[in-house]
Amino acid sequence: MSKPVLHGISSSRAFRSIWAAEEIGVHYEHVPTTFREDSKAAEYLAVNPNGRIPALVDSQEDGELKLFESMAINMYLAKKYGSGLLPPGLAAEARTWQWSIWGISEIEPLQMQIVIQKFFLPAEKQDAEVVRRAGKGLARPLQVLEDTLAGQPYLLGEQFSLADLNLAGVMELLNMVQFDLSAWPNVQAWLERCRGRDSYARAKQVGA
Repeated sequence: MSKPVLHGISSSRAFRSIWAAEEIGVHYEHVPTTFREDSKAAEYLAVNPNGRIPALVDSQEDGELKLFESMAINMYLAKKYGSGLLPPGLAAEARTWQWSIWGISEIEPLQMQIVIQKFFLPAEKQDAEVVRRAGKGLARPLQVLEDTLAGQPYLLGEQFSLADLNLAGVMELLNMVQFDLSAWPNVQAWLERCRGRDSYARAKQVGA
């Protein structure tokens, strides 16, 4: 059976899935697809009709699986290829989905406002008030995360899991904009633990 093929670059949301593949240790083929012209080509649109990254192609007994959305890709990789990244049991899987979806809904929209202002707009069009409001809005979910991590090193307890990887992967954008997390020391320490993994360093080197 052929290796799974993962499209994307590490300087994008695809980093989440590259990190998952590296953490799991699955042998995969990497295609450094960007979010520019190559993700709009007909060949790639046949894999992900949204024209976005990441996307995964993997062989199945009954054909070929084409999958998009980083969280779906990561759950699939963890369940198919194992390695203990997804703890056993329905409750652990539900909590993994909970934190993964929470990151996308509570953290990502606000951090993207900051990213757009700092990296996608020319200096004369940047609005400091948008950045300020987004930072203020992040305080509430960050406090939820701060309280959750009080007394435990990771989201599901003592062991690093897919829940941590997915959420830390989402919050990689906060790292990119150098968001000040000093008011949330548990969150800051948790992110440092997550980013200290060898798989994180390897993922950073894949098709940046």
